[in-house]
Amino acid sequence: MITSQIMVLTLMGLSMILITTALSISKKNNQDLEKNSQFECGFNPLTHTQVSFSLQFFIITIIFLIFDVEIALLLPSLLSISETPSLLWIMLMTLFIIILTLGTMYEWKDNMLSWK
Repeated sequence: MITSQIMVLTLMGLSMILITTALSISKKNNQDLEKNSQFECGFNPLTHTQVSFSLQFFIITIIFLIFDVEIALLLPSLLSISETPSLLWIMLMTLFIIILTLGTMYEWKDNMLSWK
């Protein structure tokens, strides 16, 4: 018990030392507006060249990731059919599908799935 606590404290201390060392080595001190600006053949840029990120694209991406994780959780449950009582498994999968369907209906009603 004591040896495992010592091991955890040692690993935490070593991690803190490594993080502190990495941050101190990689720190850039010479940051100003001119060095961080974009360079166009020696002239100041005429327009702001940062591309704005579409919020709709971001929402669609987050929705995709949520459903992707849910499907990734659903597929391994197929392996547990033989080990779980069938009524319990059917109830759990039905609940899971209902939650998925309600989430999709909410997103559809809130016009999150329509591209503008």
